[in-house]
Amino acid sequence: MRWDNIDNELCAIARTLSVVGDRWTLLVIRDCFLGSRRFDEFQKGIGLSRHRLADRLNKLVENKVLEKVLYQEKPPRYEYLLTERGKQLQPLLLVLATWGNQWMTDKDGALLEYEHRTCEQKTIPVLSCGECGDPIKPGEIKTLLGPGILKKLAQGETAENVPPGLAKKYQKKF
Repeated sequence: MRWDNIDNELCAIARTLSVVGDRWTLLVIRDCFLGSRRFDEFQKGIGLSRHRLADRLNKLVENKVLEKVLYQEKPPRYEYLLTERGKQLQPLLLVLATWGNQWMTDKDGALLEYEHRTCEQKTIPVLSCGECGDPIKPGEIKTLLGPGILKKLAQGETAENVPPGLAKKYQKKF
């Protein structure tokens, strides 16, 4: 798998990583959720070079994660706002932060905490089943080929574009 072609892989994770799969991009998105909107705010918060930050912001706009909105005409100045697609990335950040709080902290404890706006209580985000509502624990999820992959395979796409672990499980279907 070549990084330049990861967006063509028959894998939702690979395609998602083609948009948000580097640390700088995730930090830009994190800062959006923390209230940053302007180039200088991102640069100050992340410490990224102007060129690299501009590249990340442009990619997020191109992929409709952020919307670039003019807020001043002379000179032209823009702010970057999360789109609905971008807002849907919040659970990803919460899962990463929860993992980090569990495994990457020192003796002083959690680095971030969260409060549920509805009940105003501190919470630890939990991934749950969309059908039964039960919390999902490691090892309780089975990965299946979805209709998008099955249709592509039926149309002649080669199994080499399917993640190897899945291809091994579904050899009879190819």
